[in-house]
Amino acid sequence: MLQPRTICATVVLLGATLVTAAGPAVAAPAAAPAAATVCPTGWGSTGKAATAATSESVRNVRTGRNDCYDRMVVDVPGAARGDLGYSVRYVDRLHQDGSGRHIPVSGGAILEVRVTAPAYDPGTGAATYPARSGRPLPGVDLTGYRTFRDARFAGSFEGDTQLGLGVRGRLPFRVLQLDGRLVIDVAHNWTGAAAR
Repeated sequence: MLQPRTICATVVLLGATLVTAAGPAVAAPAAAPAAATVCPTGWGSTGKAATAATSESVRNVRTGRNDCYDRMVVDVPGAARGDLGYSVRYVDRLHQDGSGRHIPVSGGAILEVRVTAPAYDPGTGAATYPARSGRPLPGVDLTGYRTFRDARFAGSFEGDTQLGLGVRGRLPFRVLQLDGRLVIDVAHNWTGAAAR
């Protein structure tokens, strides 16, 4: 048998439900239009460099996509921001340090990325990044990227690590030095318009 309190509570809830359902339909407020993404401009395509060096080793290279640019990150754990030297510039062909061997890189333009950090342990010579000269970077899949086309390991010679980044065309780029990593962003275009 139901208690009078239970019956009363049920009737109140049922009544509230009926009043809500019978009320006039009110349109939900229109969602605000999404703000257009404004991409940074002014990076330029001329070479960029910083002189510094570290004995910390390259451990990984990874990539990511953004509305405005494609990103490559070279991980050098333990290296302070000011110790990560680099040279990033467009080249007609990528040539391996030491041997001068040509490393083919696909794309409309080639960015040569040099990081002043070895991809091996300076004490033992053992590789710290499992890449092979002339081969695609391990674990990097560029499927679906707007700007990046290819990423190759050229080698690590006398404390410098050399990579080849194939891009769609000679596009503006920037380089960021952060603690433990070097970041290379290559814009999708020259106009600053975001991807659609």
